[in-house]
Amino acid sequence: MNSELDQLSVDTIRNLTLDAVQKAHHGHLGMPLGAAPLGYTLWRYFLKVNPANTEWFDRDHFVLSAGHGSMLLYSLLHLAGFPLSIADIKQFRQLHSLTPGHPEYGKTAGVDASTGPLGQGFAMGVGMAIAEAHLADRFNKPNFPVINHYTYVISGDGDFEEGVCQEAASLAGNLGLNKLIVLWDANKVTSDADLTASNTENELQKFAAMGWNTLEVADGNNCREIYNALSTAKRCSDKPTLIKVNTIIGYGSTLQGTNAIHSDPVSEQEAEHMKEQFGFTDKEDFYVPEEVKHWFSAVKERGAKAEQNWLSLKQNYLKQFPQLGQQLEQIMTNELALPDFTDIKITGELATRAASGKVLNDIYQLYPILVGGSGDLGTSNKTTINNKFFMSKHRYQGPNIYFGIREFSMAAIANGITLHGGLRGYTGTFLVFSDYMRSAIRQAAIMNTPTIFVFTHDSLYVGQDGPTHQPVEQLMSLRAMPNITVFRPADNNEVKTAWQLALKSATTPTAIILNRQPVPQLAGSDSIKAEKGAYIISEAANNNPTGIIIATGSEVSLAIAAQTILADQGVYVRVISMPSWELFSEQTPEYQTKILPVNIKNRMSIELGATMGWQQYVGLDGVRMGYDHFGESAPASDIIKMIDFTPQHAAQLYLNSFPK
Repeated sequence: MNSELDQLSVDTIRNLTLDAVQKAHHGHLGMPLGAAPLGYTLWRYFLKVNPANTEWFDRDHFVLSAGHGSMLLYSLLHLAGFPLSIADIKQFRQLHSLTPGHPEYGKTAGVDASTGPLGQGFAMGVGMAIAEAHLADRFNKPNFPVINHYTYVISGDGDFEEGVCQEAASLAGNLGLNKLIVLWDANKVTSDADLTASNTENELQKFAAMGWNTLEVADGNNCREIYNALSTAKRCSDKPTLIKVNTIIGYGSTLQGTNAIHSDPVSEQEAEHMKEQFGFTDKEDFYVPEEVKHWFSAVKERGAKAEQNWLSLKQNYLKQFPQLGQQLEQIMTNELALPDFTDIKITGELATRAASGKVLNDIYQLYPILVGGSGDLGTSNKTTINNKFFMSKHRYQGPNIYFGIREFSMAAIANGITLHGGLRGYTGTFLVFSDYMRSAIRQAAIMNTPTIFVFTHDSLYVGQDGPTHQPVEQLMSLRAMPNITVFRPADNNEVKTAWQLALKSATTPTAIILNRQPVPQLAGSDSIKAEKGAYIISEAANNNPTGIIIATGSEVSLAIAAQTILADQGVYVRVISMPSWELFSEQTPEYQTKILPVNIKNRMSIELGATMGWQQYVGLDGVRMGYDHFGESAPASDIIKMIDFTPQHAAQLYLNSFPK
């Protein structure tokens, strides 16, 4: 270490932060100013990355969970030689810039996760550490550690107040993820007040109780002390490590140590005072000393050398273990071939959740990149990969995870697994609990991350568990989210389509919505046609329909039964299976018109849930058969009888709405 250059580098980060926030007239000053020494020490001395190859597979992963302090990350990326220029930093928080208000995955090279919603970055870091442990356990051999990297997270006091963080920390401790190191920016201040106004817990003791190795840095401005703590953390072989770094928010300001410096720019006079504190009074804005540029070049040199050593190791590994090496290479490069879904055979009258479980298990045998599980509902969700290990401390080879009853963190952790690369995270729970997960699902959609979310028990057919467990509005809620494919299959064939599309997706998460009760295998269902989101599953008996019934999931068989009743009365309708609104909306206008001819005005939707939104397909004068109320606790058959959700009622409702 070099105390003089260390301090100059830290002050450079602080000065860049000040200039960027002042120029943007917006942003968060406090966190980067206080945490600059810990961010600097990690990046300059420990982080294994190659700025010349930002996607190097065996690089260390870094997550700034306290994403509001984004200028800390942008300063580090620039100084370390990533493709982020001073011109980019000058565009902080401006339209289409590479330096948005919070870090955005896929927009800025070197950003491993989109963060800002507190706690989720921490949980995604746990997912990345799980991915590393799983791949290392599967592929590493004595003297061949081809998967060998750390996940580093910088979190703040606000992260630790979020439940998702505590859920993820508990699981990480239980799994003993020793390649996970979290630096806690403990500045004891939140946006509105001192931390003690809302939290006086001893977090170190809490984390220790959750199975973490805990360390503390008394002086967050002491780079040597931070260095020693990180060195100690890396020597821990059986636990994740939390390092509490006692920092001063807004260091260098007259407002330091208070919530007044948490966010927003400062006055011109205050900015001048801060520049004097950092030693940049006589320098132009966004100035980076040449000595700092040269000093930081060590990051790039270290990373390039580490990658070259790894490439040599990998080549020898491929020679020694050709079959295993080929699979690893395919996983790392996303070139593992998808299985042929036509070879997957599912027969019989099954609940779609059961069909999904069969598909999942068949897929994994040929496409072993799936890692995930359920929120303590694996037997109900059918999300367990059979005859494979569940992960446990020091045993990570199995693809199954006992997430426990931690739905929010389960979703965020699955995002981290997917973001890591080489693997696809998936989750399972009841559809009604998607509400717990919604923010993490939204993050997946924002990040263009193809995590797979399996939801079962999709309607009032849940029955005796009652209204708390019977989803009504959740399906529509998911459909309202941009950049997610929601797929509600009607039978075995459409279940196969759901999984095939989920695995094909490179930039969109998928929600697979499954039922609890058995449904028939429908004569007209078609796996290929279902890929378009909607298709004619049963044409009118006379091939000249005067009306259309659109249905999804288990209600498709109900619609076909209603079609038969109507035909007996001389009314001929077409039945459309529409498993995915999103996929149908992507089809050509010609295809959409073919399925839903504009001249056929008599339209009806059938879906056992909220009806809001179906107007776009049936029109304002169309009929929406659904349920816009909470349910009851009773056997499913009694509930269905109570609301008369039957083919006979559907046919009569159609006739009443569209008299002959």
